[in-house]
Amino acid sequence: MRKTLSQEDIRKYNFTLWKLLIGGIVLFALFIVCIGFGLFGELPSFRDIEHPKSNQASEIVTDDGKVLGTYFVQNRSNVTYPEISPNVINALIATEDIRFREHSGIDFKRTFTIFLYAIVGKKQGGSTITQQLALNLFSEEGRQKNFAKRILQKFQEWVIAVKLERNYTKEEIIVMYLNTVDFGNQAYGIKSAARVYFNTTPDKLSVSQAATLVGILKGITRYSPTRNPERSLARRNTIMGLMLKEDLLTQQQFDAEQQKPLGLRFSAATVNDGIAPYFRAVLKNDIRRIFEERSITKPDGTPYDLDRDGLKIITTLNYDMQVAAEDAQKEYMKTLQQSFINSWKGRNPFKGKEAQIEQGVKRSDRYKALQLEGKSDAEIKEDFNTPTRLTIFTWKGNIDTLMKPIDSVKYYKMLLRNAMMAMDPQTGYVKAWVGGINFEHFKYDQVKMGTRQVGSTAKPFTYAVAVENGYSPCFSVLNEPVTIETPGSPPWTPRSGGTVPGYLTLQKGLALSQNYIAAYLMKQVGPTAVATLAKKMGITSEVPAYPSIALGSFDASVYDMVGAYSVFANKGIWTKPIYILRIEDKNGVVLHSEKPIPVPAMNEEVAYVMTRMLRGVVTNGTGWRLAGRFGIKTPIGGKTGTTQNNSDGWFMGISPQLVAGVWTGCEDRAFHFTSTAQGDGATTALPIFAGFMKRVYANPKLNISKADFEPPKNGVSITFDCNQYQQQEQKTELDEKLGF
Repeated sequence: MRKTLSQEDIRKYNFTLWKLLIGGIVLFALFIVCIGFGLFGELPSFRDIEHPKSNQASEIVTDDGKVLGTYFVQNRSNVTYPEISPNVINALIATEDIRFREHSGIDFKRTFTIFLYAIVGKKQGGSTITQQLALNLFSEEGRQKNFAKRILQKFQEWVIAVKLERNYTKEEIIVMYLNTVDFGNQAYGIKSAARVYFNTTPDKLSVSQAATLVGILKGITRYSPTRNPERSLARRNTIMGLMLKEDLLTQQQFDAEQQKPLGLRFSAATVNDGIAPYFRAVLKNDIRRIFEERSITKPDGTPYDLDRDGLKIITTLNYDMQVAAEDAQKEYMKTLQQSFINSWKGRNPFKGKEAQIEQGVKRSDRYKALQLEGKSDAEIKEDFNTPTRLTIFTWKGNIDTLMKPIDSVKYYKMLLRNAMMAMDPQTGYVKAWVGGINFEHFKYDQVKMGTRQVGSTAKPFTYAVAVENGYSPCFSVLNEPVTIETPGSPPWTPRSGGTVPGYLTLQKGLALSQNYIAAYLMKQVGPTAVATLAKKMGITSEVPAYPSIALGSFDASVYDMVGAYSVFANKGIWTKPIYILRIEDKNGVVLHSEKPIPVPAMNEEVAYVMTRMLRGVVTNGTGWRLAGRFGIKTPIGGKTGTTQNNSDGWFMGISPQLVAGVWTGCEDRAFHFTSTAQGDGATTALPIFAGFMKRVYANPKLNISKADFEPPKNGVSITFDCNQYQQQEQKTELDEKLGF
């Protein structure tokens, strides 16, 4: 028989239920309060909420605002709300959190539906965008896999999400989310993702592109457009369907967009990505040194980390000029390398060079790694003589091949290297920097870090001293051997270097790079004056006061030589080449800035006369190919340089707005061209300068003038027009005969 509950029993039953419910709510509230006080694990402080930590890449930016590359642990670069396409915002909200603009961090309606979906065996994410941001910013270990720990973590996300909503606007929250989320393939944040997957910026992302990137968030591997393109495409269309459902996309747009392919323009993100990798490596070391020397630290006194602190380095490099320099190098070096190999056909380039090969072995990463493993010399030798799979650089791309490591050392010894720098002589701003042929394989920078013998590119220093001491470019000298006696040193007589017989003007002597003429001038002015001028013009390496420096027996960097030649183009003023404009922290605060410091190095009149003489090298001398073969007929001066045994080829070029230097040679000077006809600077370096200048002149955005060098306002007293000079000489001779 069924017992009927009395009214009293019902009241007691309801009262108990209410007590349990209210007690549960109180306990839950206390539980949340305890979480808020950090009793179940430390939560971020108010300061942490205001300044969330994230590994943010530092950006290197050109003078025209383009990104050269980044330094990063995580390839993350931040953007602001106006820099993000509405397509991205709409795709994200439609997919992840449709009530994002209404809730206060927690979508309780959505949370409740999780349980309903769970009953029917379906899964649905319950985290709002704000909660996901909380997890991204403040949970270093990521999403917990243990169920109990995940439940606790979920409630912690609630607390942090509410704090975030109280401290930031909705726009700020969605921007922070898009700046911190991982899109796979080393792309952290929407800016990096747009660049890595579509080679664009976030503000230019189309509907389909935005949907593709948002689709990755459901699973960076499962929906990766590079690893699983079919799944990614299907996920993209699903997201656009959600956008259509929420009236964030019209039916017409949806129909058009879903027919499109993924359209990836993928470029994997590595620290070597971007142009000017050698420059960026040098720049990074320089910034660290500057920060240390000037005690530039974060507000808390700790050092800045270029890989994590999101600095912005604004440089003087010009993006288009850098691309022009790199393209000019690649275009010509392919041809030159083949010419170099052909020059050794039928000969053994390694004969008598065992010491250089041994040195190459010991410098290799493989040798160092085997040493660390405790291998003996005999074991290391055996390893280097055992064929193994190697990836080697070629001008046709990397090649995986079976090769003895010792043979790879020999291969690289016979590989020509090349470096180039260009700068604005008036401001000192470096515009292009190509430190080597391939940064992935050869890390050593040959623009600033490396020095090589400069050869005949040093001759203008001696000529400039001579002009300053009263010699006209039209003064004639008998082109014959010259011996210079120096106290404490043996007499010095230079090699001929291909002598043109008879009397030559100084102008012709420089144009044809005649060694005897340079030696004659050295004998007149002395090595101390030439060495002093070279140092005033910015050569930082040693320039010993020996007569042989007239022919460039000293070593210098491309960086220093370009700076020195800028003196001729800049009316006698030396401006140290600079490449940092300013360094900002992630909030735009300027930490360091640089400005050019002009220093007078020579008389303006002398500098102008030297531009005339250097023009003669191009119009009637060793630099004739610039106009004759490459068609560059603008007012450009220059000087070729070739060192002993054709180990180094140089070309220095000057124009009123650009000065550039190019060097070519093997890693080791013992390896070189077999003849000067193939290995001189006019053949190995000048064509790259020509390729660069042709590209620069063809680019109207660069606005590089084709005008000639400006003469001094007060005129020129030094005669450089040789017709006038001969008339003056004849008049002087007549005056002497007549007793005037």
